[in-house]
Amino acid sequence: MKISVIGAGYLGTVHAVTLAHMGHDVIGLDTDAARIAQLSSGVAPFHEPGLAEMLSEGHSRGRLAFTTDPADLADVEVHFLCVGTPQSKTANDSDLSFLLAAIDSLLPYLRPGALVVGKSTVPVGTADVVGSLIAPTGAALAWNPEFLRQGTAVNDSLVPDRLVYGVADGEPGAQAGAMLDAVYAPLLERGTPKVVTNYATAELIKVSANAFLALKLSYINAVGEFCEQAGADVVQLAQALGHDDRIGGKYFHAGIGFGGGCLPKDLRSFRAQAQRHGVDSLDEMFSLVDGINADARYRTAETAARLCGGSLAGRRVTILGASFKPHTDDIRDSPALDVAAQMAAQGALVTVSDPQAAGNQWLQFPQLAFEPDVAAALAGAELVLLLTQWPEFTSLDPVRAAALVHRPVILDGRNALDAEAWQEAGWDYHGIGRAGVGSSAPSRTAV
Repeated sequence: MKISVIGAGYLGTVHAVTLAHMGHDVIGLDTDAARIAQLSSGVAPFHEPGLAEMLSEGHSRGRLAFTTDPADLADVEVHFLCVGTPQSKTANDSDLSFLLAAIDSLLPYLRPGALVVGKSTVPVGTADVVGSLIAPTGAALAWNPEFLRQGTAVNDSLVPDRLVYGVADGEPGAQAGAMLDAVYAPLLERGTPKVVTNYATAELIKVSANAFLALKLSYINAVGEFCEQAGADVVQLAQALGHDDRIGGKYFHAGIGFGGGCLPKDLRSFRAQAQRHGVDSLDEMFSLVDGINADARYRTAETAARLCGGSLAGRRVTILGASFKPHTDDIRDSPALDVAAQMAAQGALVTVSDPQAAGNQWLQFPQLAFEPDVAAALAGAELVLLLTQWPEFTSLDPVRAAALVHRPVILDGRNALDAEAWQEAGWDYHGIGRAGVGSSAPSRTAV
C-alpha cells in the first residue's frame, strides 16, 4: 500500500520506517525542513535501538521517502496522523494545535476512499472532531493508538502485544478495519491480537494504560518511603509481591520516579479528561500519583545532602545518567536531570555522564557539567548517584570505580546495582527504600 505518516517526530519516524520494513511504500511529512533533510539523507534524528539500520534499509529498498510538501500525499491510500500532542502550557489538557494544523494541511489532498488513521494520543472526543473535518472529502477515519516504549520502540512496532482499531459503526467502520488489516497484514498473520472498539474507547486505551503504569510506579515508590522509615527492604518486598500473578513484577521497582515526554503528560491529560466528565475520584487519585512522583525526586536530593553531612555546598557530585530511561537520548522531564538541577541549586558541583544524551541538549542546563567519559566523570567525586540504569553504569567494576573517586559513597537511585558487590569493594552503598541494605548512619558519610 501507499502510506503517509504525518509528523516525523519520535512516533512518526519509528512508524514510518517499520511500515516500510513491512513492505509498504511510505512517505513521511513534517514542517521541520531540517528534520526532513536529515531523514532524507538516511540519518536518524534521535537514538533508538535498531532505528538507524531500518531507516537505511527503507531508503536502499526505495520504500521510504520524506517531504515537507503535503501535495506529495495526493495519491496516498492511508494517512497516519503521528503529530505531537504535548501538555498545554496553561493546563493539564493536551495541546491539539499541531494535530489540527496537520489535518488542515492534509484536507486539500484527501481523496474519496482514503483512510485517515489517528495514532497520536488525544483526549476522548477528538476523533469526532477529526471525523467532522474530513467528512466532506469522502475519506474515512479510524483511531489506532500507539503503544511504543522508548528504547524498545522498533520491536514494539514489529512485535506488538495488541492492535487496537477505533472505528465507526456499520459499513464505514468495516471498510476502515479492512484497510487497517491490509496495513498490518504481516503482524496479524503472526497472531497479533486485534481489538476493535468505538472511537472513544480507542482514545482512552493508551492514556488509561499509561495512567495505570504511573499508578503502579508511584505505589511502589510510596511503599519504598515506608520501608525506609520501617527498616524494611523494598526490593525484597517488591519481589515477593511480584510473584502474585494478580500484581506482577513488571515496572514494580522503587526509585526516583518516572519522566519522559509521554507518561507525565498522559497522566495529567487523563486527570483533565476525568475532571471534565465529572469523575472526580480519578482526578484526585492521579493528582496524588503525580505528587508521589515529584516527591521521589525531592527525597533523592535530600538523601544526597544527608550523605554529604547535611549540605551539598561545594561538594563534588557525579550523576550517572541524564536520559529519562536507558536506551534513549530523550531528556524530556528527566528525573535524573531534575535531581541534578536541585543539587546544583544547593551549591553542589555536579557532573553528569550519559552514553547517548549529549550535544545541544546540555545548553538547557548551564549549571551542570557534562562528561561523556565515565572514568573522567567519576574522578574526585565525593558522592556518586546512579539515576539512569544504562548497562554501561550497572556493569561498572566497583573496585575500579572506587579507585577513581575521593569518597566511595553511592546512592543507587534505581536499585539496579549489586549492593553486596559494591559494599565488598569498599563502597558505602545506599538504595532507595532499602533501609536494611548498606549503611544509613550519617557518621561514616558526613566526613
